[in-house]
Amino acid sequence: MATKSEKKLPSGITLRKDGTYMGRFYYHGERNYVYGKNLKEVVKKLEDLRYEMKHGMYAKAQNLSLDSWFDLWMKDYKKNILKVGTYEIYRNQYDYYIRSKLGKKMLVDIRPEHINRLYNDLVEKDFATGSIKLVSAMLNGCFKQAERNGIISKNPVPLVNIPKGKARKERVVFTPEQQELFIGYSEQSYLHDFFLLALMTGMRNGELRGLRWSDIDFKKKIIHVNHTLVYTKEKGYFLDTPKTKTSKRDIPMLGQCYNLLKRMQANYNDSKVVSINQEDLIFTVCDGKELSRDRVTIELNKITKLMQADNIEIEHITCHCLRHTFATRAIEQGMQPQVLKTIMGHSSLAMTMDLYSHVLPNTKNEEMQKLASIF
Repeated sequence: MATKSEKKLPSGITLRKDGTYMGRFYYHGERNYVYGKNLKEVVKKLEDLRYEMKHGMYAKAQNLSLDSWFDLWMKDYKKNILKVGTYEIYRNQYDYYIRSKLGKKMLVDIRPEHINRLYNDLVEKDFATGSIKLVSAMLNGCFKQAERNGIISKNPVPLVNIPKGKARKERVVFTPEQQELFIGYSEQSYLHDFFLLALMTGMRNGELRGLRWSDIDFKKKIIHVNHTLVYTKEKGYFLDTPKTKTSKRDIPMLGQCYNLLKRMQANYNDSKVVSINQEDLIFTVCDGKELSRDRVTIELNKITKLMQADNIEIEHITCHCLRHTFATRAIEQGMQPQVLKTIMGHSSLAMTMDLYSHVLPNTKNEEMQKLASIF
């Protein structure tokens, strides 16, 4: 005879002797079970499992490889949640670093030591700790959903410690002298104006490449950063929303920045431009095609080699170097952290303060001398 507590339970759910709950239902003549610590958890698991089975999203654990589950997880759980650029990053990370190592293994057979071995392989390939953490976060999400669906009994990812990878490279920032030299050498590049605008605004690579004339308010002297230029194999080039909510921002123009954009507008040739969302991009290559990330890298590599050939001591230049150089000049001139955070589009003040920690040691002796008069 059913107990009083069992009579109050929804159909198909029973209370077990150990205090946990079991849910069961039939689908195509086969009995299926889910388990949970409380009633709410079991009800949710039953609803999810019914939906997945009816929509062809469920597969028997013993027949499901990590490759198959990852593809299913991305299609049914992530595609409509992630930004297109982030979705591509997930795909690429899996294809490059995980598929050949663990992809063919059955999901239920993957143990913590397999994941630990994957991390160690990444360390041997000189991955930074932050990069390994990104791979781990993606794997954790994938296995966590499999656990929720009852495909595996326990997510193995949290059981593995992330090893210490390659130390993060010291942030490359121009000194004022190096900045002037770079500007001079970059005049030989067709992306000279692109690099100048990066140094004047601190905008990200994709934000600059996706900048349209409609984003420039000459009257108010403001640049509206509303999107970033993204490329995928499926869609080609398109404008995506910015990296984070705080990345969507307005940047006041310096006088030199205003003059630069006015000069560019005067030389604007609408016969050799690319229109996205019916608006013309400011920066394109010579034949009017979209400016790719690779082309920016190629030009920066050329400038680096030219400077090094002239015995100028300078490390490899990236677009991020220009962004950090802008931030460094702003800090040196006394810009407040909260203001700089807004202009840079950082998601947290901690990111901005990390820039301060890079700059302030260079001037700490000078700052300490300001206290001399009070002793």
